[in-house]
Amino acid sequence: MTLLAVERIKLFSTRSAWWCSALALALTIGFAGLFASQMDDMTLKMTQAGYQFGLMVVLVLAALSITTEYRFGTIRSTFLAVPNRTAALTAKTVLVALVALVIGEIAAFGSWGVSTVLASQADLALRTADDWRMVAGVGLVFALGAVLAVAVGALLRQTAGAVTLLLIWSLLVEGLVGLIPQIGETVQEWMPFMHASNFLTGTPDSGMPLGPWGSLGYFAAVVLAVWVIALVVVRRRDA
Repeated sequence: MTLLAVERIKLFSTRSAWWCSALALALTIGFAGLFASQMDDMTLKMTQAGYQFGLMVVLVLAALSITTEYRFGTIRSTFLAVPNRTAALTAKTVLVALVALVIGEIAAFGSWGVSTVLASQADLALRTADDWRMVAGVGLVFALGAVLAVAVGALLRQTAGAVTLLLIWSLLVEGLVGLIPQIGETVQEWMPFMHASNFLTGTPDSGMPLGPWGSLGYFAAVVLAVWVIALVVVRRRDA
């Protein structure tokens, strides 16, 4: 608990954490409000149309949580105070994941609430398990995305490199890989963020190789694998 408290103080002692949190909420809820105010046939899926914008900001927030320490050299003080680097990286990851989870849930239910007000004629009730997954699942995707960003930040140790890789990969690479002749579509079906999206919006007959919950498990497995690699690298190299 002491490590978590320390990581919380370090994270929120910088303005970037507050700005990123506010921006993630504003973008996600703002896009939902825009859709709800302009569309006559609003659906529950459309209430979460802005989650990807919020996710991008959360990835930046999570990457900054560790690359900033490398930039200013405070990571050395952290490892001197906590020689067990596994515990230090785990505490940071857990704290950032919890923050991302809270941001995701507030953004998701905020988007749904704004949509129900602005599109009062639409049926946006949460009745089935799939309906709840589509909304409440946003927090899980944000949390796993944050863990991935911490791992990438620990591997690259540079803010520009980590943020660029995360954004380019999620926004461009996974979409463009499908254009590769013959194997493109098959490879695209196994891209991690594609499965994150399938968890939120997919159905058993959506054409993906795994169902929604299987996609969440696959995304979590990829994230865990990258995080373990980052942990091994952090333990072996100098701060």
